[in-house]
Amino acid sequence: MTEENPDARVQHEHDGAENNASGTNERPDAEEAEKAVRAELPEEPAPEGIELPPVDYSGFTKQELVDTLALIIDNRPPAEIRNDVERIKTYFHRKLRQEEEERKSKFLETGGKPEDYKSWVDPVEYRVKSLLERYRDKRKDLSKIQEAEKYENLKKKYDIIDKIKDLVNREESINKTFQEFRALQNEWHSTGVVPQSSLKDLWENYHHNVEIFYDYIKINKELRDLDLKKNLEVKIVLCEKAEELLLEPNPVNAFKILQDFHDQWREIGPVPPESKNEIWERFREATTQVNKRHHEYFEKQKDDQRKNLDAKIALCEQVEAINLLEIKSFRYFDERADKIVALQKMWRTLGFAPKKQNNKVYQRFRDACDAFFERKRNFYADNKEIQQNNLQMKTELCIQAEALQDSTDWKATSDALIKLQKEWKEIGPVPRKQSEKTWKRFRKACDHFFNRKTEYFASLDTSYEDNLGAKLKIIEELEKFESGNDVQAAFEKLKELQRKWTEIGYVPFNMKDEITNRYRNAINKQFDRLKIGDEDKSILKYRTKLDSLKTSPKASRKVRNERDKFFTKIKQLESDIVLWENNIGFFAKSPNADAMIREVEEKIENARRMIKTLEEKVKMIDQSGLDD
Repeated sequence: MTEENPDARVQHEHDGAENNASGTNERPDAEEAEKAVRAELPEEPAPEGIELPPVDYSGFTKQELVDTLALIIDNRPPAEIRNDVERIKTYFHRKLRQEEEERKSKFLETGGKPEDYKSWVDPVEYRVKSLLERYRDKRKDLSKIQEAEKYENLKKKYDIIDKIKDLVNREESINKTFQEFRALQNEWHSTGVVPQSSLKDLWENYHHNVEIFYDYIKINKELRDLDLKKNLEVKIVLCEKAEELLLEPNPVNAFKILQDFHDQWREIGPVPPESKNEIWERFREATTQVNKRHHEYFEKQKDDQRKNLDAKIALCEQVEAINLLEIKSFRYFDERADKIVALQKMWRTLGFAPKKQNNKVYQRFRDACDAFFERKRNFYADNKEIQQNNLQMKTELCIQAEALQDSTDWKATSDALIKLQKEWKEIGPVPRKQSEKTWKRFRKACDHFFNRKTEYFASLDTSYEDNLGAKLKIIEELEKFESGNDVQAAFEKLKELQRKWTEIGYVPFNMKDEITNRYRNAINKQFDRLKIGDEDKSILKYRTKLDSLKTSPKASRKVRNERDKFFTKIKQLESDIVLWENNIGFFAKSPNADAMIREVEEKIENARRMIKTLEEKVKMIDQSGLDD
């Protein structure tokens, strides 16, 4: 936005108010002059009416929301109901999603699989779409009417300018002419908005003729200076408000508010000539900064959406590639189904693509997923007999496992059960309703035997008691340990105790948890006392955790899950570092650039330290062998 010479009428100042239209040296008396100046000042705003709180639609039923939407669209102007329409639409779609989730949960609870579920389209949704289309049409009609009104307002304002031109040809008293001028000004300000394309010429024309009028009546210089001073004060306040917008978190809101400030600026009269350029440059500078933030915000949004589009296209291509594979077994279908479900989860983590491509790429992804699961359903339907045979074979394995579960021939029975487990994995899927039940039966028999075996050997191995004694000595040494002033020596000593603990074998089963927790608390307490970096403490404590996990029956799964989480976090931090490094370039021209750059650089340094710590933990997992 640029200023259309709003202070043009200040180009010529004259001392006193002399030479009225009749050519006499008549000067308006002080009372009349004071009234004239007061008329020039903006009036105090009238008290606004009490604004009713917005309607709370959260308790409305779906049908009530639709009926209310139809009612307000048919009976209220579009400009008044915009917020109501948006909130009704939000609550309606929220209820649709809730009902959809409930139907899906019910379907899954009755034994259905996620890939077999099909969405149901509510007929009421079509009515909502029709109502929203009618609402958009009404808004378009209103826009046409408003555009016509703008051109009518433009004509009125040019008529007012013509009347102001005519005032300089009057032969009546200056006071009367001045009052007519004020009336025309009030009429000008009360006339509505005009087309944007005509705004600049209109205001230049208006201020030019106002300037001519001021020269004509030669208003009293003292009163005139007071008027200019008040205008300057109002414009200074506007500059301060515009500068405060640089602190507004939302660049879009700041940009909208700035447009209102520019409208107010145009309505304010001229300022003293010596302040004109300075005050305008200050306002223009704030405008430039707000506009820059607004532009950068949308550019970043566009860039993010382009990246999201590329990522979504890549996901589409992966699903389409799976659809091209020739799959002839239940196992491969299940593996590919798990892969597609994982891709669907990745899809939900991505933001919007550009508006023109967003729906199109979503439909492409959905069509590819639907095609795969339809193919899978057809394959399973055509192979029901195979599933029944698989069920029979797995049932026989359950019987064999149950026959072995109470055996005391530990070696032979272990080998036999492991063999049965391998056979189980090689058998294909069974009917969905019997799958979980059959698996639990087989696993129960296997777990029963191996738990008995573990307890038996734990009670027989006398070396476990020796191991317990050795580990208790290490714990007692840790609890009495004093670090002293040599932090490095203390640190090495603790690492040595950690190594010794790892080398000691198993302890009695019933003491395993107690002894492990006591050791972990003791060594972590010593690490916390040392004045070493948080990263070193985290790594050492994690080593203790891995040592404790070695006796856990589910250690491998836990460690693999943690390893995957560490890798995911590393990738996220690397992505954040790239984003922050790019952002530093945008701060170069900002008044607060140095502070913002330091803050971002600190974030980057913290992220790199975190990556180093996570990589060290992954390395420890790989060396421990627990993720095999």
